[in-house]
Amino acid sequence: MRAFHQNKTAIYPFEDWAITETEFRPEHHHRSETVFSLGNGYMGLRGNFEESCPSGVPSTPGTYINGFYETEPIIYGEFAPAQPKEYQTMINVTAWIPVEVWLDGERFAMDQGTVHRYRRSLDMYRGVLSRHLVWENSRGSQVEIHFQRFVSQTNQHLGVLRCTVTPLTDAQSLKLISKVDGAVTNHYHLRHTPLSVQSTEMDNNTGWLHSRTQNTQFSLLCGCTHDLHSTAAEPPPLQVASHAANEYLHWEVEWSPRRHVPLTMDKYAVLGTERDMGPDELKPVLEQVLHTAAATGYEPLLEEHARCWADYWQDTDVQIQGDPQLQQGFRFNAFHLFQSAGRSGQTNVAAKGLTGEYYEGHYFWDTETYIIPFFLYSQPGLVKKLLTYRYQVLDQARDNARRMRSRGALYAWRTIDGREASGNFLGSTVQYHINADIAYAIHKYMEATEDMQFLEDYGAEILFETARCWADRGFFSPRHNGQYCINEVCGPDEYKPGVNNNCYTNYMAKFNLELAVKAHETLRRQKPEVLHSLSQKIELDRTEIDQWQRCADNMYLPYDEELGIHPQDDSFLYKDPIDVDAIPEDDIPLVGNWHPLVIWRYQIIKQADVVLLQFLLSHEFTLSEKKRDFDYYEPKTTHDSSLSPAIYSIAAAEIGYHDYAANYFRQTARLDLDDYNKNAWQGVHTACMAGSWMCVVNGFAGMRTTRGRLSFKPMLPAHWEGYAFKIKFKGRQLELRVRPGTVTYSLLGGDSLEFDHNGQKATLHRSEDLHFSLK
Repeated sequence: MRAFHQNKTAIYPFEDWAITETEFRPEHHHRSETVFSLGNGYMGLRGNFEESCPSGVPSTPGTYINGFYETEPIIYGEFAPAQPKEYQTMINVTAWIPVEVWLDGERFAMDQGTVHRYRRSLDMYRGVLSRHLVWENSRGSQVEIHFQRFVSQTNQHLGVLRCTVTPLTDAQSLKLISKVDGAVTNHYHLRHTPLSVQSTEMDNNTGWLHSRTQNTQFSLLCGCTHDLHSTAAEPPPLQVASHAANEYLHWEVEWSPRRHVPLTMDKYAVLGTERDMGPDELKPVLEQVLHTAAATGYEPLLEEHARCWADYWQDTDVQIQGDPQLQQGFRFNAFHLFQSAGRSGQTNVAAKGLTGEYYEGHYFWDTETYIIPFFLYSQPGLVKKLLTYRYQVLDQARDNARRMRSRGALYAWRTIDGREASGNFLGSTVQYHINADIAYAIHKYMEATEDMQFLEDYGAEILFETARCWADRGFFSPRHNGQYCINEVCGPDEYKPGVNNNCYTNYMAKFNLELAVKAHETLRRQKPEVLHSLSQKIELDRTEIDQWQRCADNMYLPYDEELGIHPQDDSFLYKDPIDVDAIPEDDIPLVGNWHPLVIWRYQIIKQADVVLLQFLLSHEFTLSEKKRDFDYYEPKTTHDSSLSPAIYSIAAAEIGYHDYAANYFRQTARLDLDDYNKNAWQGVHTACMAGSWMCVVNGFAGMRTTRGRLSFKPMLPAHWEGYAFKIKFKGRQLELRVRPGTVTYSLLGGDSLEFDHNGQKATLHRSEDLHFSLK
């Protein structure tokens, strides 16, 4: 294991369901903005302070809408034909959280006056962010301030904030100022201000701010209203004023405070875009949401929101006994994944979720290979929506294939609207394996849900068009005895682009081709009318199906008899060996410090490639093959991608390297919380977060699904007292509990379930427990 990837010191205290800071340290604020982010799959809100960040402290204020983006021309240093023409960037939208507190004419700020009893806490079980403190101004007057906010899980357009202020000493005046700010911009990537305010309006206590993007011409509407109340028997008289300016909305309330008499302001905000609904519907729909929210009130809204989170945790939580650090880490990751996942069928999961602008809000193969497995066995309906997105952008994938002079469909490597948004083809378009990754995710979804309707409506067409691309992309090479070869590609290891016969790519392409043939046969037997209609739509005939089978049957699958390993590609074994441990820590990640040509010439790997393949297609490889490949590739891997440690943890658990498995899991589970890569301020790493679930379920519990059957090979990591999780599979829900010496399976829902435990066949009936000795 690389010396520069050893486990880090924890930053936050260990709590089962919370992330808490009890001291404001400016040097940590930027990172904490990410950690304390909120979201609901549609709207994301970074953990910025309501009153704004103190001057000079690094900060990236951000409010985001999944799939709401701006474009900008890609400027190339030199011309090359058929290159993508536009970047796509998720944009920072209207800021609705600003609230200022003024005490005797002095504005509250974390770097002004004196802050006492500071505490900020993220309640992950309920999805609520709270901040509590006492502020003392320059005159010695004190006010207790409590902020609390959440982004509603029951209405995607709604965000709610509460501010309660209580004077603790005598004071002349207290004032709250609430704003909605439309003068926002992105902090990175874009060269222009993407969003401009078109109009503002104020009607008593409710205001609206309408903005539009410059190039994509998408409309955004933000509405806001307030409710003021006090628990005092005789609340103080209030002076309330409001107005709409050119780029912002402004409310303020001022009163003569009485000691220990609190005042609470509840702020309700709605955001929506013309990408969600027609222009004539936008305001009426948001008006209804805003009116209903204000009429319902803060506590009932919070209760509904918290119930949604409780339902999520009921099915998704993994309980880890004996290691509070890893328990907190897993729940933090599961929390942010739910906040990040698009649920409309029109959006997906960005690499940074809805917590930051880095990677520009783009969707990658991360979703299908890491995030869908996390959700599939607890939230299968959400997975269906994520895969439906891939169908919605199938036409753009067809266009992308034509751009690359291929048939069928080639999915964009990084995108929001389905078009390729990367100008670096050596890090994007060359990764054809995304087609097979999507096909693999469809297979896993169908296997776990038996949702035949999805195959009819969406899945088959994706499988057929991706198979067409594979059958056109390669050739039967005389140099490889007529086997089907695929050249000039890149596997998951992005340090080896433009290679021939990447092992991962060829195996996964074969899988994709065979899956398409199987889907064709399934429809032919069960839904011939559906197959006939689809074949006419995409002009598919039997000769193509036969060609897919021929390509699959003759696929070149690399193997080196002398070393007993699977070469990553045709050239890898001929590259210059290098001692990865001898690389200076300051050079990591290499992608940010070495010229690409320097990286490419060495036997050095950015992330799991062959080892990932042997997890995904586990049944294709023997245990001894997996061990030899792990022993060969692990010392050559820098793990410069956050996607890597989870896969090495799973592989290590399977081959019996339990210390490796535990250490790589810890890195995966705590990557953002402990800021392993010193870049958590940019946003969370959603694929790595999903990997923490995979480490426990696929790694330590050894879960695999092969030919529609579940199997487990559980082990208990050293120093753990136990772990437990639930799995939904084919309409059943299974719970697995591992304790020292014992493994227990319980069927919580559905009919009897057949599965394998350590190679032993077992049948479990409803409300029944099966116990096995833990070896």
